Amino acid sequence: MTWRLLLLALGAGLALTGPSVRAHHSFAVAFDAGKPITVEGIVTRVQWESPHSWIFLDVKDASGKVVNWGFEGWPPAMLTRRGATPQILKPGVPITVKGYRARDASRNLGAAIEIVFPGGKSIGVGAGPDTGRGRRGGPQ
Repeated sequence: MTWRLLLLALGAGLALTGPSVRAHHSFAVAFDAGKPITVEGIVTRVQWESPHSWIFLDVKDASGKVVNWGFEGWPPAMLTRRGATPQILKPGVPITVKGYRARDASRNLGAAIEIVFPGGKSIGVGAGPDTGRGRRGGPQ
C-alpha cells in the first residue's frame, strides 16, 4: 500500500511539472543559428514569466504592412538585473532587437539576444547559440 501511494504521488508530481519541463528547450531546438536577424519596431507587450520572457513588437515588413513579432528572452529576474525593467521595456517604446530567427519560418518568432533603445543603449536579453546562457552581445 505504501509503495502504491508513493508511486501515485510521484506520478502526480510529474504530471504537474510536466508542462513547464516540456516548455524549456535548448536554443538549437527552436532557433536557427544560421539566421541572425535585426528587427526594428514598437513594443506591444512583454510577458514577464519564467522560464523565458517574451517581447512582442509591431514591425513594418518590406511592403509596409505591420506584423507582430515575438522574441524569447531570459527570465524576468535576469532581464531586471541587466536593466531591462518593466519601467523601460514597455508598450509604445521603439526598440531594435538583434537575435536569431525561429526554425519555424512560418511564424514571426525569434530568440532575442540584445535590444537597443533609441539613443544607443543596449541590453543583453538572451543567450545565443555559441556560448549558451552567458552570451552578452548580439549576432555579428
